[in-house]
Amino acid sequence: MRILAIDIGTGTQDVLLFEPGGPVENSPKFVVPSPTRVAEQRIREATAARDALVLTGVTAGGGPCHWALGDHLAAGLAAYATPDAARTFNDDLAEVEAQGVVIVSDDEATRLDGTHVTMRDLDLATIFAALAAFGVDTRVDGIAVGVLDHGAAPPGVSDRVFRFEHIARTLAADPDVRAFAYLADVPAYLTRARAVVGCADVDVPAVFMDTGPAAALGALHDLPVAIEPSRFVLNTGNMHSLGIVLDGTRVSALFEHHTGQLTPAQLAASVDELCAGTLTAAAVFESSGHGALYLDTPPFAPGIVAVTGPRRGNVLPLLRGARAVAPHGDMMISGCFGLLDAFAYRVPAARDAIAELHREAAP
Repeated sequence: MRILAIDIGTGTQDVLLFEPGGPVENSPKFVVPSPTRVAEQRIREATAARDALVLTGVTAGGGPCHWALGDHLAAGLAAYATPDAARTFNDDLAEVEAQGVVIVSDDEATRLDGTHVTMRDLDLATIFAALAAFGVDTRVDGIAVGVLDHGAAPPGVSDRVFRFEHIARTLAADPDVRAFAYLADVPAYLTRARAVVGCADVDVPAVFMDTGPAAALGALHDLPVAIEPSRFVLNTGNMHSLGIVLDGTRVSALFEHHTGQLTPAQLAASVDELCAGTLTAAAVFESSGHGALYLDTPPFAPGIVAVTGPRRGNVLPLLRGARAVAPHGDMMISGCFGLLDAFAYRVPAARDAIAELHREAAP
């Protein structure tokens, strides 16, 4: 079973085409700028050219492209967006309009002069074209894709609160880290995730999973991590950091924070505090994070602290006995390996192939 895994973050999108039957190290893979970085560049080009901006497409990840839009508007330049594209920047369209963006219909957008930018997190045509350029067969039997989705919070509710309520609700129903994977049942409030799945416009199963839990699952493909029944996995993303205590794939406790809001020392301290049971949800939220959650009773004594993510180098020296994981030899696609596990969790036909992948990691 050939599975295309795409892990979409703030800085990069990481792509792995998995096909069983050979060394996974030989599988086609690449790391390229994230869709929000690509959109940011296009918006900044429009600003430099003093051109009007026309945003179309679907709800996608914000961050860099949102900051670029703010600079465009601050320069006194016009910006138009269709409703779905505008929700990239805020689920409340009145808030987007208050920033200075003019909301237009899809038909109106096609008639507007200016730089047209299509908002979307998943561009399969471009990914397939990149693979085909190297003679790679682009037929796939499944797609697994990950983004972080705060969810469409109701008016007056903090995005950070709403995001962590989703995490708590998901784990209350099923305390397995793989519970963050969805096949055809993505909740309606996860608007970014639903848009991503909608962009997977091929007639094969498409599984969505949140990027943080996907990275944690992917770390379990690293041999020293795989052989420990209890482990602490810290994913240090460009935008978000997730620390999670796992007993097998069962979640015992976790915290989620914004990477840029913490010094490396504070992030390392959060790991120790979660294990001790002294890290509170209120403390994380008040420091501009999402929250902390305990499903089992602390303290925890994980057999290994596994660190992954592009910002891992900042915190590794501060964590006692920590290991920089490299699943199947490649840290940057940890999330892709977790997405493969997510796909197998939701699509039984893939389980034997992915189980063999784990046996390769821990012979």
